[in-house]
Amino acid sequence: MSRTRYIAQAGIIAAVYAALTLLVVQVGGVFSWGPIQFRPSEAVTVLAAFTPAAIPGLWLGAVIANAFSVTQVGAIGLLDVVFGSLGSLLGAVWTWRFRKRVALALAGPVIANALIVPAYLPFMLKALGGLDMYRFLGVDAGGAWIAMYLFGVVTVGVGEALVVYVPGLLLLLALRSLKLPALTEHN
Repeated sequence: MSRTRYIAQAGIIAAVYAALTLLVVQVGGVFSWGPIQFRPSEAVTVLAAFTPAAIPGLWLGAVIANAFSVTQVGAIGLLDVVFGSLGSLLGAVWTWRFRKRVALALAGPVIANALIVPAYLPFMLKALGGLDMYRFLGVDAGGAWIAMYLFGVVTVGVGEALVVYVPGLLLLLALRSLKLPALTEHN
């Protein structure tokens, strides 16, 4: 693949991921950023099964989208920029690495986000005054961080799995059936 094509693909993927994420956060309300996350934009993580350009593209898209959390919660939002984007990067690398085994490949974004995001999410929610979300869901928000983390591992993981394995898998299958040269020359 030419360098120009690689950069163009990465840029388009970054723009699509960032735009969808920001749209979902604006429209999706509490279920797009709290301890229960359901972000349809995560379905595009399957693009990493088609091109290595999706790795920097998804990472950059996450950086752009997550940078908006800094405007909401201040400097503590940098946790989302750094670690949330790291989850996207690791998930994309995993997906590209295991692209020949679809079920395993799609587990990358699920596992990375389920393990990383809940580690910093309580701190961000505290800055937003959003720990009531944990209480509402029956988790002791005043208690140990580990309880909120383990709860988040399950809830973020389930939300991510639903998005990646339902609309994401459908997207992957649709794109494979189209046999577009730009998406199939790397497999």
